[in-house]
Amino acid sequence: MTLYDVRPMGISADKKKWLFRALVVVLVLYVGYAGYVVWAMRQPPEEFARVMSHMPGPAVFLTLPFETLWTHERAGELRAGDVAPDFSLLKLDKSERVQLSALTGKMPVVLVFGSYT
Repeated sequence: MTLYDVRPMGISADKKKWLFRALVVVLVLYVGYAGYVVWAMRQPPEEFARVMSHMPGPAVFLTLPFETLWTHERAGELRAGDVAPDFSLLKLDKSERVQLSALTGKMPVVLVFGSYT
């Protein structure tokens, strides 16, 4: 081969196979990663927070349609007029937990979700 020999430009068959395999591996990892995040979104808030605390920086928000997934996964099944599901919350002074079912028979209960600021 001399300095002036010209070879056709292109990708060899071995490189094409390697690139295809690499693409398949990246795709499988991405689908597994997305599935893990969706699974975490369906967990209680404490578990979701634990999973998200181990995610690298803003990677989740940049690599997935996070807001769309979150809205879809956390939508729930309740409709207007349905009975509220039973739950318990810690009092503001953290002295005890209050359960919704313990209050519903005794007095009217109003659930307010929002901010007072």
